[in-house]
Amino acid sequence: MPRNGFDVLKTKEAILKIEKEMAEPDFWNHRESAEKKSQELSQLKKRIAEYEQYAGEVGSLIEMLQIADEGMVNEIAERARKLKKNFDKFMLLKRFTNPYDKGNAVLSIFAGAGGKDSEDWVAMLRRMYERWAEIGGYGTAAVHEHWGEQNGPSGWGLKNVSILVKGAYAYGYLKRESGVHRLVRISPFSSQSLRHTSFALVEVLPEFVAPEEVELKPDELRIDFFRSSGPGGQNVNKRETAVRITHVPTGLNVSVQAGRTQEGNREIAMEMLRAKLYQKKLKEQKKERETYHDKTASIEWGHQIRSYVLHPYKMVKDHRTGHETTQAEKVLEGELDEFIKEELKQI
Repeated sequence: MPRNGFDVLKTKEAILKIEKEMAEPDFWNHRESAEKKSQELSQLKKRIAEYEQYAGEVGSLIEMLQIADEGMVNEIAERARKLKKNFDKFMLLKRFTNPYDKGNAVLSIFAGAGGKDSEDWVAMLRRMYERWAEIGGYGTAAVHEHWGEQNGPSGWGLKNVSILVKGAYAYGYLKRESGVHRLVRISPFSSQSLRHTSFALVEVLPEFVAPEEVELKPDELRIDFFRSSGPGGQNVNKRETAVRITHVPTGLNVSVQAGRTQEGNREIAMEMLRAKLYQKKLKEQKKERETYHDKTASIEWGHQIRSYVLHPYKMVKDHRTGHETTQAEKVLEGELDEFIKEELKQI
């Protein structure tokens, strides 16, 4: 078995071990651990079923090649291309070792240096990730929107926005998108058509972090309520249903306005804050384990992880992996899979 391959035998042995445990009469006496084992068994069985499906497809393509005439070549090539793409994604799943990789993700984008251009860049990035989610069969929902004052080529600009990406392994796939994203283009807001550089910070968090992972003490929280607003700063809610929660010891804060009630928004904000504190804890643990400073993981302005150049040439380049393409428009339309695949190889 190749070192980086999918170990079918080991996976089947793990299935048999869990099934043996589940057959014990006292297995369900400890409900929480039993449910986790049950979920793990379901995932393992799903992996085996998917692997056997791909193996069957390979066998089918081999049989087709043996009897193929000239008219079948294009069909076989297209099926092989799709099979490879899906199997590559299947193999990436073994890199998802974080307990939250399998779940939903909350993706936030913040405008950096660049004024109107950066607010427009946030709107562009939001569309890019929503298109990526749509292509991949994920659902999305707005969690918070802080609109800018300018209507640009991408619609109303955004100072910051948070969206929930719903679907299996959403956090696992998106977590390496966290960092500073840089855009170079002719500014649509420049009367002299000058080239402009804009920055935006992307932050990806798991939707849910178990309470035992991070304790939120009431006396360390400051909770503020305010009115939701729409594009251009207009108020869209006369009641103060939007919520901002600040963790006083760290200064970390989150805002939520998507829900219709204070309580609903407060619950979402608490989950997001717990996820932020969990991420902070992981970074601190990582620093303790490492003897060097990983600049590629920095989220400070000026340490961009990816550049999107639309002028004087077209290119998107990831500075961590070296992966690049001249198909900038396709990337901005959500074709991110090749970048994500290269990112996950670094784990």
